[in-house]
Amino acid sequence: MSIDYAAFRRELEEFARKACPPEIRAVVAAGQKVTKREYQAWQKICNAKGWGAPSWPKEAGGTGWDIKQRLIFEEVMAESDCPPLYHHGLGHIGPVIIRFGTTEQKARLLPRILDGSDWYCQGYSEPGSGSDLASLQTSARREGDEYVINGQKIWTSHAHEANMIYMLVRTSKEPKKQDGISLLVVPMDTQGITVRPIKSIDGWHHLNEVFFDEVRVRADNLLGEEGKGWTCAKYLLERERLPPANVARLELVRRQVTRLVDEAAAAAGARRDFSTLRHKLLLCEADVKGARVLMANATDDMIHQRPLGVQPSVIKMICGECAQRLTTIALDAVGPQAAQRFLADAGEDVAEATWIQNYMFTRSRTIAGGTAEVQRNVVANELFGA
Repeated sequence: MSIDYAAFRRELEEFARKACPPEIRAVVAAGQKVTKREYQAWQKICNAKGWGAPSWPKEAGGTGWDIKQRLIFEEVMAESDCPPLYHHGLGHIGPVIIRFGTTEQKARLLPRILDGSDWYCQGYSEPGSGSDLASLQTSARREGDEYVINGQKIWTSHAHEANMIYMLVRTSKEPKKQDGISLLVVPMDTQGITVRPIKSIDGWHHLNEVFFDEVRVRADNLLGEEGKGWTCAKYLLERERLPPANVARLELVRRQVTRLVDEAAAAAGARRDFSTLRHKLLLCEADVKGARVLMANATDDMIHQRPLGVQPSVIKMICGECAQRLTTIALDAVGPQAAQRFLADAGEDVAEATWIQNYMFTRSRTIAGGTAEVQRNVVANELFGA
């Protein structure tokens, strides 16, 4: 039976308009930071509708939507100022559990992601093992029915809010550093885990150090085979760099910045020329449209189990760099007075302060999840060979 995509879009638009609380949409529309409270509330609303996991298969509790429906969902939610669904559970570890988890693990872990009970953070990066992920040193030794974990993770987003972490650990030392790595899921309230905040330049608290001191976790929290975690890690990274929401959200930011420039131009009148900013906005619009086409092609390949090649790296670079240029335009639009607003009293609701924080935050977009330099190496190796 053919799908009426126009009717599907209308159904989504009505749902977004009626189901998403106005106070949550106001946060998104203003470009403010979406917190765990908004994420969890929206996840529960979508899950109650049966739309808690747009990209998961039906047998795992997802919608079973095709590629076009998933892209329409992301577009409509962004156009309607609804928050994205939180990515660490649904977009990262969820697909890994579906692909590599046992029947028991799927039954135990997936429903708690769907209803928002479990909030995951990612334990990949370590001091000295960021882009060179396979050089990680955090260890886990097997003792009976448990693994005992020692080591440190860093740059762990939302670890101070998460109740679960998925993490790569070294379970043996092999000649090839990609071997001997395993993937565990660990409750954050396990004895021996310490979380310390890292202050970032944007003034928000996302990042943390996480320390593991003789942390004991049940052996049935191992995903996939012991020592074969690198396969799971690569599978997860492909999805981390290819979330459909990235492109739709980039379009949302483009519209927000365009509105900001229009308002600033109207307020300034003939006293200031905004033609340069408008030209930069047009270039960004072209990049967003290009990224949308690339995203559709890549997602189609993923659905049909075709190799993704360098597509995730290319899309990640375009989205990260375009986000930085958009927030730079926003900063230029609000003017130098924004710097003083950033230093204003905490809690003051000032639009300019939000934009300078967004500008600062997007500096990380070409670092997090694999630096732009690493992505360019991936593309160059594909084109010219290692």
